[in-house]
Amino acid sequence: MSFPMPKTGLWLNRAKVAIVASLFLAVLGGCGYHIKGKGLRAPADVHTVAVAIFENRTSESGIETIFTNDLSYEFNRSKILQVVDISMADAVLSGSIASMAIETISHSSKYASEERRVTITLNLALKRSDGKVLWSDKSLSGREVFKVSSDKPVTEENRRAAIEAISKRLAEKIHNRILCAF
Repeated sequence: MSFPMPKTGLWLNRAKVAIVASLFLAVLGGCGYHIKGKGLRAPADVHTVAVAIFENRTSESGIETIFTNDLSYEFNRSKILQVVDISMADAVLSGSIASMAIETISHSSKYASEERRVTITLNLALKRSDGKVLWSDKSLSGREVFKVSSDKPVTEENRRAAIEAISKRLAEKIHNRILCAF
Protein backbone atom coordinates (compact mmCIF):
# COMPACT_ATOMS: atom_id res chain seq x y z
CA MET A 1 0.00 0.00 0.00
CA SER A 2 1.43 3.40 -0.95
CA PHE A 3 0.48 6.74 0.44
CA PRO A 4 0.64 10.01 -1.48
CA MET A 5 3.40 12.44 -0.35
CA PRO A 6 2.03 15.36 1.63
CA LYS A 7 2.34 18.69 -0.16
CA THR A 8 3.27 20.53 3.04
CA GLY A 9 6.94 19.52 2.69
CA LEU A 10 7.20 21.15 -0.73
CA TRP A 11 5.34 24.22 0.51
CA LEU A 12 7.69 24.55 3.51
CA ASN A 13 10.76 24.33 1.26
CA ARG A 14 9.39 27.06 -1.01
CA ALA A 15 8.55 29.22 2.00
CA LYS A 16 12.09 28.80 3.35
CA VAL A 17 13.59 29.76 -0.01
CA ALA A 18 11.32 32.82 -0.22
CA ILE A 19 12.29 33.94 3.29
CA VAL A 20 16.01 33.47 2.65
CA ALA A 21 15.76 35.31 -0.69
CA SER A 22 13.86 38.17 0.95
CA LEU A 23 16.45 38.51 3.70
CA PHE A 24 19.27 38.36 1.16
CA LEU A 25 17.70 41.14 -0.92
CA ALA A 26 17.04 43.25 2.18
CA VAL A 27 20.69 43.00 3.22
CA LEU A 28 21.93 43.80 -0.29
CA GLY A 29 19.52 46.72 -0.50
CA GLY A 30 21.49 48.55 2.21
CA CYS A 31 23.49 51.60 1.26
CA GLY A 32 26.82 49.76 1.04
CA TYR A 33 25.61 47.37 -1.67
CA HIS A 34 23.98 49.03 -4.59
CA ILE A 35 23.36 49.03 -8.29
CA LYS A 36 25.41 51.64 -10.11
CA GLY A 37 23.67 55.00 -9.88
CA LYS A 38 21.79 54.11 -6.67
CA GLY A 39 22.73 54.27 -2.99
CA LEU A 40 25.85 56.37 -2.51
CA ARG A 41 25.37 59.94 -3.65
CA ALA A 42 26.31 63.50 -2.76
CA PRO A 43 23.97 66.43 -2.20
CA ALA A 44 22.80 67.96 -5.49
CA ASP A 45 24.80 71.16 -4.96
CA VAL A 46 28.06 69.42 -3.93
CA HIS A 47 30.30 68.17 -6.74
CA THR A 48 33.74 68.70 -5.21
CA VAL A 49 35.20 67.99 -1.79
CA ALA A 50 38.42 68.89 -0.01
CA VAL A 51 39.85 66.80 2.78
CA ALA A 52 41.58 69.10 5.26
CA ILE A 53 44.58 67.77 7.16
CA PHE A 54 43.29 66.30 10.39
CA GLU A 55 44.21 67.92 13.68
CA ASN A 56 46.22 65.49 15.78
CA ARG A 57 45.29 65.60 19.48
CA THR A 58 47.28 62.48 20.29
CA SER A 59 50.95 61.93 21.04
CA GLU A 60 51.29 59.69 17.96
CA SER A 61 53.49 61.55 15.49
CA GLY A 62 52.33 61.60 11.85
CA ILE A 63 49.01 59.87 12.43
CA GLU A 64 47.11 62.84 10.96
CA THR A 65 48.84 62.32 7.60
CA ILE A 66 47.86 58.64 7.49
CA PHE A 67 44.18 59.38 8.17
CA THR A 68 44.01 62.37 5.80
CA ASN A 69 45.66 60.44 2.96
CA ASP A 70 43.45 57.37 3.39
CA LEU A 71 40.30 59.49 3.38
CA SER A 72 41.41 61.42 0.28
CA TYR A 73 42.20 58.11 -1.42
CA GLU A 74 38.73 56.74 -0.60
CA PHE A 75 36.97 59.75 -2.15
CA ASN A 76 39.28 59.67 -5.19
CA ARG A 77 38.66 55.95 -5.65
CA SER A 78 34.87 56.25 -5.67
CA LYS A 79 34.80 59.20 -8.10
CA ILE A 80 31.41 60.31 -6.70
CA LEU A 81 32.92 63.62 -5.61
CA GLN A 82 36.00 65.17 -7.16
CA VAL A 83 38.72 65.83 -4.58
CA VAL A 84 40.07 69.37 -4.98
CA ASP A 85 41.94 72.06 -3.07
CA ILE A 86 40.06 73.73 -0.20
CA SER A 87 39.81 77.02 -2.12
CA MET A 88 37.85 75.31 -4.96
CA ALA A 89 35.72 72.86 -2.94
CA ASP A 90 31.93 72.87 -2.64
CA ALA A 91 32.39 71.13 0.73
CA VAL A 92 35.27 70.56 3.13
CA LEU A 93 35.69 67.48 5.29
CA SER A 94 37.67 68.38 8.39
CA GLY A 95 38.26 66.76 11.70
CA SER A 96 40.54 65.75 14.47
CA ILE A 97 42.01 62.59 15.83
CA ALA A 98 40.52 63.13 19.26
CA SER A 99 42.15 60.24 21.09
CA MET A 100 44.22 57.11 20.81
CA ALA A 101 44.28 54.52 23.58
CA ILE A 102 46.27 51.31 23.85
CA GLU A 103 45.27 48.56 26.26
CA THR A 104 46.60 45.11 26.96
CA ILE A 105 44.06 42.42 26.15
CA SER A 106 46.09 39.27 26.81
CA HIS A 107 49.14 38.44 28.90
CA SER A 108 51.83 35.83 28.39
CA SER A 109 52.86 36.21 32.04
CA LYS A 110 52.03 38.43 34.99
CA TYR A 111 54.11 41.33 33.65
CA ALA A 112 54.29 40.68 29.89
CA SER A 113 51.67 41.54 27.29
CA GLU A 114 50.93 39.18 24.45
CA GLU A 115 48.35 41.28 22.59
CA ARG A 116 47.26 44.88 22.78
CA ARG A 117 44.35 46.77 21.28
CA VAL A 118 44.62 50.27 19.88
CA THR A 119 41.44 52.39 19.76
CA ILE A 120 41.29 55.65 17.81
CA THR A 121 38.42 58.14 18.02
CA LEU A 122 37.75 60.83 15.41
CA ASN A 123 35.67 64.01 15.44
CA LEU A 124 34.53 64.93 11.90
CA ALA A 125 32.40 67.43 10.03
CA LEU A 126 31.55 67.96 6.36
CA LYS A 127 30.69 71.61 5.78
CA ARG A 128 29.47 73.29 2.64
CA SER A 129 31.48 76.33 1.49
CA ASP A 130 28.84 78.60 3.07
CA GLY A 131 29.54 76.99 6.48
CA LYS A 132 26.42 74.81 6.70
CA VAL A 133 27.16 71.45 8.31
CA LEU A 134 26.07 68.67 5.94
CA TRP A 135 27.25 65.75 8.07
CA SER A 136 29.13 65.24 11.32
CA ASP A 137 30.19 62.53 13.73
CA LYS A 138 31.83 63.57 16.98
CA SER A 139 32.90 60.14 18.17
CA LEU A 140 33.62 57.75 15.32
CA SER A 141 36.05 55.12 16.53
CA GLY A 142 37.90 52.09 15.28
CA ARG A 143 40.02 49.48 16.98
CA GLU A 144 42.55 46.86 16.04
CA VAL A 145 44.50 44.19 17.93
CA PHE A 146 48.25 43.78 17.48
CA LYS A 147 50.83 41.28 18.72
CA VAL A 148 53.45 42.28 21.26
CA SER A 149 56.92 40.91 20.63
CA SER A 150 59.97 40.65 22.87
CA ASP A 151 61.65 42.66 20.10
CA LYS A 152 60.54 46.28 20.64
CA PRO A 153 60.92 47.37 16.95
CA VAL A 154 58.65 44.47 15.90
CA THR A 155 56.02 45.56 18.42
CA GLU A 156 56.27 49.15 17.10
CA GLU A 157 55.84 47.87 13.53
CA ASN A 158 52.79 45.83 14.58
CA ARG A 159 51.30 48.84 16.38
CA ARG A 160 51.84 51.06 13.35
CA ALA A 161 50.25 48.42 11.07
CA ALA A 162 47.23 48.33 13.41
CA ILE A 163 46.90 52.13 13.19
CA GLU A 164 47.07 51.96 9.39
CA ALA A 165 44.40 49.23 9.32
CA ILE A 166 42.11 51.40 11.47
CA SER A 167 42.71 54.36 9.18
CA LYS A 168 41.78 52.43 6.03
CA ARG A 169 38.64 50.95 7.62
CA LEU A 170 37.49 54.29 9.02
CA ALA A 171 38.15 56.06 5.71
CA GLU A 172 35.80 53.64 3.94
CA LYS A 173 33.23 53.94 6.74
CA ILE A 174 33.36 57.76 6.70
CA HIS A 175 33.04 57.87 2.91
CA ASN A 176 30.03 55.55 2.93
CA ARG A 177 28.31 57.24 5.88
CA ILE A 178 28.65 60.67 4.30
CA LEU A 179 27.34 59.54 0.92
CA CYS A 180 24.57 57.38 2.42
CA ALA A 181 23.27 60.41 4.31
CA PHE A 182 21.95 62.05 1.13
